[in-house]
Amino acid sequence: MMASSYSSNSPCAACKFLRRKCNEDCIFAPYFPPEEPHKFINVHKIFGASNVSKILNEVLPHQREDAVNSLAYEAEARIKDPVYGCVGAISVLQKQLLSLQKELDATHADLIRFTHQGSSSLGHVHSHAFFNNPSN
Repeated sequence: MMASSYSSNSPCAACKFLRRKCNEDCIFAPYFPPEEPHKFINVHKIFGASNVSKILNEVLPHQREDAVNSLAYEAEARIKDPVYGCVGAISVLQKQLLSLQKELDATHADLIRFTHQGSSSLGHVHSHAFFNNPSN
């Protein structure tokens, strides 16, 4: 997603929330468009507008959109899970992955066992039928 361009028609979500005039050189405007107010509200709630402004000023311009997206993701995760944030979500996904891997391994072992049992019983049936067939 590209950063939205500055529009003089309406203030960015940050300036609107902070109730200030949105200038042409607003650091927030390209990354917090007016149609996405919750993005800034969440980031502000977790990190504070001043800290976000400092981060954006310290990051190279071509990295700012990624920085804002990371802050927005972490802010949303912190709102859902105030203690662990996105680390909690990662942990849950890792546990699910481990569980699914164990299930896949068990299913694979069952498949090998059933295939082996099936081929040995088929061999037994064929050999039994061959030796008991009077036409041989």
